[in-house]
Amino acid sequence: MNKKLLFFSTRSGMKLSKDIAYHYGESLGKVDFLEFSDGEYSPRLVKSVRGYKVFIIGSTFPPVDNIMELLLICDTAKRASAYSITLVIPYFGWARQDHKALPRTPIAAKLIANLIVAAGADRVMTMDLHSDQIQGFFDIPVDHLYASRIFINYIKNNLNINKLTIASPDMGGAKRARSYAGYLGTDVVICYKERKKANEIEFMNLIGNVKSKNIILIDDMVDTAGTLTEAANLIKKKGAKSVRAIATHPVLSGNSYKNIESSSLEELVVTDTIPLKKKISKIKVLSCSYLFAEVMQSVQKNESISNKFII
Repeated sequence: MNKKLLFFSTRSGMKLSKDIAYHYGESLGKVDFLEFSDGEYSPRLVKSVRGYKVFIIGSTFPPVDNIMELLLICDTAKRASAYSITLVIPYFGWARQDHKALPRTPIAAKLIANLIVAAGADRVMTMDLHSDQIQGFFDIPVDHLYASRIFINYIKNNLNINKLTIASPDMGGAKRARSYAGYLGTDVVICYKERKKANEIEFMNLIGNVKSKNIILIDDMVDTAGTLTEAANLIKKKGAKSVRAIATHPVLSGNSYKNIESSSLEELVVTDTIPLKKKISKIKVLSCSYLFAEVMQSVQKNESISNKFII
């Protein structure tokens, strides 16, 4: 017997959550928040969830309130006797801290995974994790979606460009770039960088030929846009005809918008896993809501989801 469904959302990701619920054919359940004067808050699910399959949607980008809201709503549903709880986390924050890069530092991605399991989640659904190994941090099933299906369709159907070459802004993204290139039948070039510290590049070199080619840089996220714009400027300097970029998660902190506007990038294409702080002409947003809804329907019906992915 199929259990009934209920959808809930954290406050920061309400637009995307409504779109996901709409494409699924459902609406969002109401969550009331009791606010304390010191900033503490307590969510309350207005409708009973006893015996329901519950989906809670929310990305965990800063501030910390976003992860706390997700955990508190999850704990609420668990204590209210939900049949099952799936956390839909379009952007899994803290994922860059997936190992100990230096002595006496945390592994924040593992800590967040532990908190999610402790809060009562039965399943997690997310998109383009910073590293695939994070799936192993969870002791519950993780459905790892890829935005490549969205982006490759966009490249094929909306960008009428020849002499296309895929590029990675760093060595860590080489596998992702090769996967895109394989589906598009293009060459790959790679930028090699050394960092002084987080968000600060010491130098960058280019591996491969870009002269007279149209380049698309591929990355999982864009934060300060320092690496991405440095790579775009270097590629343009080396003789590329045009440079575009694709990044799943628009973190876009610090001077990112200014960096993008003043760079050689013709276009930056992102998804709506994180709401933009402001709109600029160079940034185009593609919605991931339909893909999430489609995979959620397959999970609900106990169907395979491997055919939903490209990479």
